[in-house]
Amino acid sequence: MSTWLLKTEPSEYSFADLEKEERAVWTGVRNALAQKHLRAIAKGDELLVYHTGSEKAVVGIARAVSGPYPDPKQPKLACIDLAPERRLARPVTLAELKAAPEFADFALVRLPRLSVVPVPAPIRARLLERAAR
Repeated sequence: MSTWLLKTEPSEYSFADLEKEERAVWTGVRNALAQKHLRAIAKGDELLVYHTGSEKAVVGIARAVSGPYPDPKQPKLACIDLAPERRLARPVTLAELKAAPEFADFALVRLPRLSVVPVPAPIRARLLERAAR
C-alpha cells in the first residue's frame, strides 16, 4: 500500500467535514501532475489530509475506499472516494517540515502547489512521529 498527501482548503472542505460525512468523493484536482498522482492511488492506500490556507498543516489520516474513476462532473478528470481514519494527535505544520532537513526532498516542501503528492515510507514515518509528540 502507498501513502499520498491530499491538500484541501479547510474553509471549503475540512477533515472535520470528512469525519462528519464518513465518506466523500475527492474531486477538483486539475493540475496534470496532481492528476497523474491521483490516478495512481489504489483502493486501500493511506491518505494524509493537509489543510492549506492559514493552517498549512497535515491534520488527519484517511483511506482510499475506491480506485480512481472519471469525475462525474468532469469526465476527463479522475476522482477517488475516501473515508476518514483518524485525526492526528497533533497537526504537523508546513513550517515544521520546512525547518527539518529530513523533509527537504518531500514533494510537499519542494512542490508546494501540487494538491496530490506521494509520501515515501521514510517521510511518512518521520511525519507521524512528529504528530505523536
